[in-house]
Amino acid sequence: MNILMVLTSHDQLGDTGAKTGFWLEEFAAPYYVLKEAGHTITLASPKGGQPPIDPKSDAPDFQTEATKRFKVDSEAQAQLASTRKLDEIGSADFDAVFYPGGHGPLWDLASSGKSKSIIEEAIQAGRPIALVCHAPAVLKDVTTEDGTPLVRGKKVTGFTNSEEAAVHLTDVVPFLLQDKLTELGADFRTTGDFQPHVVRDGLLITGQNPASSEPAAKALLEALQESRQAVGEEIQA
Repeated sequence: MNILMVLTSHDQLGDTGAKTGFWLEEFAAPYYVLKEAGHTITLASPKGGQPPIDPKSDAPDFQTEATKRFKVDSEAQAQLASTRKLDEIGSADFDAVFYPGGHGPLWDLASSGKSKSIIEEAIQAGRPIALVCHAPAVLKDVTTEDGTPLVRGKKVTGFTNSEEAAVHLTDVVPFLLQDKLTELGADFRTTGDFQPHVVRDGLLITGQNPASSEPAAKALLEALQESRQAVGEEIQA
């Protein structure tokens, strides 16, 4: 199956002068989970080309087995360096979509009309979407066919207010993810700060933080397997 991974192109952390981007673990861990399951992965970002890696996520304290593997994987590095422009992507070409987080998506993907349409079209077609950490912010403008916020009444998670406070960025981010999704009517579920936590509500899969990236990818695999079985049952019927 074909899976689209959408990464941020935004590299400025508000007006702090610091750099941001996508969180390396949140890309690397799902990338290898999905690839090893035999799926074809296409990478895209608003600007195309090399998306910015949050420099903090590349620091020694945040290295994981997946990030270490990526560092010596020239094929994966080349693929990341040449992401496709998001505007050139057709959602019908993919069986599922995965959004890694990092703070960058709060500025560009959260307000991207193209990202919005990709998610809306995928959900309407019965294709699963997974988003990790800050990436659920891209759901803020996504609606159902009748104009209702997609997250209204749905169980979701994402980077929490307390986690944002812990990294001292509450007053830097354009909005607090937990507050925004709650305002839209989401049933926002949390666990302890920086602990793995994945929530699935139908086709929508969300992970709370970097530690949730691998389990979120595994939840996406389960959703894909279910859809494959459903298609097989329809054919047999």
